[in-house]
Amino acid sequence: MPELPEVETIMRRLRDGTPESETVIGKVIDTAAVYWPKIVEQPDAKQFIADLQSKTITDARRRGKFLHFPLSQGHLIAHLRMSGDMRMEQCLSTEGKPLPRQDYDQVIINFHSDWRMVLSSIRKFSRVWYVLDPKTVLGKLGPEPLGPNLDPDKLYTMLHAHHRQIKPLLMDQSFIAGLGNIYTDEVLFAARVHPLRISDTITKRAAALIRASNPSSPLRLRNSVPAWIGCIGGANSRTISKFISAKGSPAQIAVARLRKSPSASAAPIFALAVKKPPNAHNKPPDFL
Repeated sequence: MPELPEVETIMRRLRDGTPESETVIGKVIDTAAVYWPKIVEQPDAKQFIADLQSKTITDARRRGKFLHFPLSQGHLIAHLRMSGDMRMEQCLSTEGKPLPRQDYDQVIINFHSDWRMVLSSIRKFSRVWYVLDPKTVLGKLGPEPLGPNLDPDKLYTMLHAHHRQIKPLLMDQSFIAGLGNIYTDEVLFAARVHPLRISDTITKRAAALIRASNPSSPLRLRNSVPAWIGCIGGANSRTISKFISAKGSPAQIAVARLRKSPSASAAPIFALAVKKPPNAHNKPPDFL
């Protein structure tokens, strides 16, 4: 699933344009086509196509993991879910011939120009809405994880208003909008807070560490995911034989036995046994 940094990157690419593509802002919609009707959440696919015609895209925003396009009348909203993407592309090839639709393109919005905006979704889990009031889709979302209003004191108060495991609570989009499985794990590990800890037992110090561990920019979030190779084992237990950090340098953990621990819909992973390389001497701090 695209995480918040990827959604932010896609939004900026559509809003600002790139050296290879134009911005969506100011584009007037000519026609739209839907190739998987169930991808349209509201209204139905036929009405969705009719409602978009002749509307002008006036802005491009992100709210949580939603892409929000205010129009001259109404609002176009998209959620990429698993394996979704949105892009701008030209309608014609360099030879002036119409470019064919790619296999996984589910929604195509043609503009009064030689450009179109495309939503691709390999697994067909993405969703789009056309609504007059964006609050009907976005109104129940919690605060932004990188927003200035989510300070440690407010986070502490929010945590103590619930009696839930900390990881699934942070992933609840009505609690905080935009944190997914990967970055919730990263935030809690960096803060040394156990993912199964109950939220109303979190101390102010732990809440401050969680907020401080919340990466401060989409670029940092994007670059914080390490890559690993040489995984052996099943879905619930894996041995990582070689681990490389995001910057390409050898990580402290060379070989680790991992186990998933159930936590609502997303399971945190724990290292059961760790063999460190000869030059690794630092012991990681205990969980708070």
